[in-house]
Amino acid sequence: MSLIHLDPGDSVAVARVGLRAGTTIEGLTVRDEIPVGHKVAVHDIATGQVVRKYAQTIGTAAMDIAAGEHVHTHNLAFQPVDQKYDFGNNLRPAPQTRQETFMGYDRGKGRIGTRNYIGIITSVNCSATAARLIADHFTPERLSDYPNVDGVAAFVHGTGCGMGGDGTGFEALQRVMWGYAQHPNLAGVLMVGLGCEMNQIDWLLEAYGLRHGPLFHTMNIQKVAGLRQTVEMGIAKVAAMLPVADRFTRSRCPVGALKVALQCGGSDGLSGITANPALGHACDLLVGQGATGVLAETPEIYGAEHLLTARAQDPETGQKLVDLIRWWEDYTARNHGSMDNNPSPGNKAGGLTTILEKSLGAAAKGGTTPLMGVYRYAEQVTASGFTFMDSPGYDPVSVTGQIAGGCQVVCFTTGRGSAFGSKPAPTIKIATNTEMAQRMSGDMDIDAGRILSAGLSVSAMGREIYHAILATASGQSTKSEAQGLGDYEFVPWQIGAVM
Repeated sequence: MSLIHLDPGDSVAVARVGLRAGTTIEGLTVRDEIPVGHKVAVHDIATGQVVRKYAQTIGTAAMDIAAGEHVHTHNLAFQPVDQKYDFGNNLRPAPQTRQETFMGYDRGKGRIGTRNYIGIITSVNCSATAARLIADHFTPERLSDYPNVDGVAAFVHGTGCGMGGDGTGFEALQRVMWGYAQHPNLAGVLMVGLGCEMNQIDWLLEAYGLRHGPLFHTMNIQKVAGLRQTVEMGIAKVAAMLPVADRFTRSRCPVGALKVALQCGGSDGLSGITANPALGHACDLLVGQGATGVLAETPEIYGAEHLLTARAQDPETGQKLVDLIRWWEDYTARNHGSMDNNPSPGNKAGGLTTILEKSLGAAAKGGTTPLMGVYRYAEQVTASGFTFMDSPGYDPVSVTGQIAGGCQVVCFTTGRGSAFGSKPAPTIKIATNTEMAQRMSGDMDIDAGRILSAGLSVSAMGREIYHAILATASGQSTKSEAQGLGDYEFVPWQIGAVM
């Protein structure tokens, strides 16, 4: 079959292969060249008429569109949808699955890690160089005596000062720092500040009850008396942590202890047909054992949020999601933007046209089980099951929030291809189409395009992703890890004015 019909009531079908103008397929004469993943009108559509895909609105016709024409940015217009929200009217229980295990690091008190890093966390951009110099000292040769330690990683950023001390941005940065400081994938932590910044380390310790110990240290450049001395002292502190961190070994842990970040980037017109629903099925399998899936990227569920509120466990949970959408609408308007600023040029080249279309495909990563919680950016995710975290659609910022919220593994679907990785939580990259998976074989862990190229079912592909999650959580290296990605993808969300 050359056309993918997602719902009998849809206005468009998706090209499974490139279609040539003038050919007749399934009784439809194709009028334009239709690239793979792009849309073709299955019947005439009048100007102003709603265009449907996934049985949902993805925009309106900007001009008359004849059957067989290419439907894309030139003739499909974004139109905000006046959604009506139902709460909890589509609750499907999680599938009953056999309880399985993975080999993780049991830190005690329910904290289970999938990696064993020492992290250097900065409070402000002014201490970033010190943190990187400390981390760079610990080369593979210097770490060879500590085989159970995955590495020493510096988590540096470009903010921490020149920000409102009681605003949303300050609170979000503090949540990120605390989330990483307590992350189960970090055996030890060294926090490095300058000393005079707005984002004071001592405030964080007081607010979150952090305590110094053999595997948790803090230092400020100004108090230590300069950069060189800070680097030397930092190296000594990390060197003292290494033998302690190396004592952690893997043991059998329940799958229910996992929190998995559900992420996408560089999407294409096949994302919502192959990789995203397959990841959604994997999420359902995890949830069936008490694990947690964390969907994010609030602007990228715009137009699909009503499908998630219908799965909310209660009206309060659903309303939290609606409130996030309203905040983003206001935030975008204040900054003279549009919610349709996304899809990106690459997304559009891959067949996506409006944010509504992109969101409907992106939401599929969340599977089918009830929505059990909605969280602020970088807030600790405490609920088991399918959850949602507020974040921008910018992948490094979004994943930083998910990891700070406790995710130990990241699943990242992509159609155009992405060179993304993360620390301390490893990223599994899932290709939406086989052509790209083969072209970027050094970056893609899983080819979900086989749903179309080899006839695999979504459920079979989902189970393969599920097993890849368990293998990765047990220590199997991902392709992004093998290439050294993750040191520059720590990007806390900067919200508010820079003073």
